[in-house]
Amino acid sequence: MHEVKVYDSSGKLKKIISTQTLNIRSKQQLETPEMFLSNKRGRKPLSKSTNKSQIEVEIS
Repeated sequence: MHEVKVYDSSGKLKKIISTQTLNIRSKQQLETPEMFLSNKRGRKPLSKSTNKSQIEVEIS
């Protein structure tokens, strides 16, 4: 993975995202993909303590 350079609309360099930061983000995304979904409106928040029986109760 390579570092990412972020530019603003005028072409000036805003920041550089290091490979370490990208690796951390990819690990977080594998563990909790819901955290990185772009459209967060209208969804119920998911908790880590949710188990299968609670989900079945909410569905029925």
